[in-house]
Amino acid sequence: MFDIVHINLEECISMPGGTQRSTTPRDLAADPDAWPHATVLGHPQARVVQALARALGARLEEQGLSLRQAAALTGVNRQAIVNLLGGISWPDVVTVSLLEDGLGVALWPGAASPASTEC
Repeated sequence: MFDIVHINLEECISMPGGTQRSTTPRDLAADPDAWPHATVLGHPQARVVQALARALGARLEEQGLSLRQAAALTGVNRQAIVNLLGGISWPDVVTVSLLEDGLGVALWPGAASPASTEC
């Protein structure tokens, strides 16, 4: 019926997102203190997080929302929002989707609408 999948620990460590996540997106910027407007070279995934942070910050400002209000609207923990805005974390798909749905805006670079509306 189902095949049992055996996971090799060494493969997990080398998988994208494994140990690479020990460095924050912010720390991959040329000038971390200028996050999210700093130059990020050589790490496209950090640039995606940077674009998410810029879009989220702009939306919060446009709507005049506090972090607490944004958390209530989206169901995303306030600290998770702070961490994304500050480039301290690598947000997961659930977090990005909840933020997009709760704020009614696409945050993912190049997206015209929240991803969940396209599914």
